[in-house]
Amino acid sequence: MYADTPARRWTLRVITPLLAGVVGLITLFLSPWSDSANAHGSIVDPASRSYGCWDRWGDDHMNPAMEQEDPMCWQAFQANPNTMWNWMSLFRENLAGDFQGNIPDGKLCSAGDAQGGLATSLDNPGPWTPTDVGNDFSVHLYDTASHGADYFQVYVTEQGFDPTTDALGWGDLELVAETGSYPPASDITFDVSAPGRTGHHIVYTIWQASHLDQTYFICSDVNFS
Repeated sequence: MYADTPARRWTLRVITPLLAGVVGLITLFLSPWSDSANAHGSIVDPASRSYGCWDRWGDDHMNPAMEQEDPMCWQAFQANPNTMWNWMSLFRENLAGDFQGNIPDGKLCSAGDAQGGLATSLDNPGPWTPTDVGNDFSVHLYDTASHGADYFQVYVTEQGFDPTTDALGWGDLELVAETGSYPPASDITFDVSAPGRTGHHIVYTIWQASHLDQTYFICSDVNFS
């Protein structure tokens, strides 16, 4: 029995469209990112925007039903499917900790147009599909390269922020957790607490990888219930 991991599901969901006869399309999507997609990571729970879209639609990304059932993923796939196929690579390098100076308001979810501007659709407000959480919840990083972490910083939007209409800015966020370092591992999970919140919010995770000055910026939609 094989373990069910994001990496294994990624492999299966690439094979399925190939067998369905869209070889040229999938090759176009994947070939520019084949190295980087195997070398990085993201928050898979609560699911990042790009990982959530890939997880729900990666094996069915041509389905027109997505437009009605998951409109924010639809617009992201339409803008550039590589945003989802390359869900592991929302990072910037050599920022020396100056995150607010390098990532402007309204561009936080794309890591300031990381991936050469391909991920800008992630910044768009709208009805992104959230993960249900309580005010105390866990954050799970999946990292195929086992980079480890110098630290994580986890922010959550203030009560009253509306992800369906408001573009995310630094002033909308409250720092709710900052961790110490973690040794190299493919899975890292830690607990955070964001009291006093209900409804749809954004969890914004900053992951400072240990192998060099490489920083990941990840938006996860959640519903506090």
